[in-house]
Amino acid sequence: MSIEIDVLNADASWPMAQPLFNAVWPPEVVEKLPWAGIVFAHADLRVLVEADPGGVVCHVGIYRREVKWNGRKIRVGGIGGVLTREDVRRRGYATLLFCEPHNAPFYIGRGWKPFDGEIYAEQPEGRVRFEAIAPYVYSLKRAPLKGVIDLCGRPW
Repeated sequence: MSIEIDVLNADASWPMAQPLFNAVWPPEVVEKLPWAGIVFAHADLRVLVEADPGGVVCHVGIYRREVKWNGRKIRVGGIGGVLTREDVRRRGYATLLFCEPHNAPFYIGRGWKPFDGEIYAEQPEGRVRFEAIAPYVYSLKRAPLKGVIDLCGRPW
């Protein structure tokens, strides 16, 4: 089996990623998740893993944005839309800022730390407190571990 990993422009690569999203998160699955009804940001870049045979089997969205942490602007990178086709999981294709409770031990075990504070994001109805998925941070230089983060846009 061969594996190809591509980092692509998000808008241009959406047609390649969309079938994977539809397979992993069909509407009847999404409607039961804690983040059902949340409008998420579009990724700036996408990491797509293609495996022969089978096409795209894994996706990670990459987000770059200026946010406010305790009222101060900082530049951050985020990871979201992490999904792997069910039949190829547990092979190490994907390693998230926001994650569901059952995934927390996986990310904590890899150095991610829970953010202790409030998160705000944009939704169609305006600025809202974002509590649907727990936030985690990974320190490359300096990670905000406490306080208030305003995502200054939609969550990822």
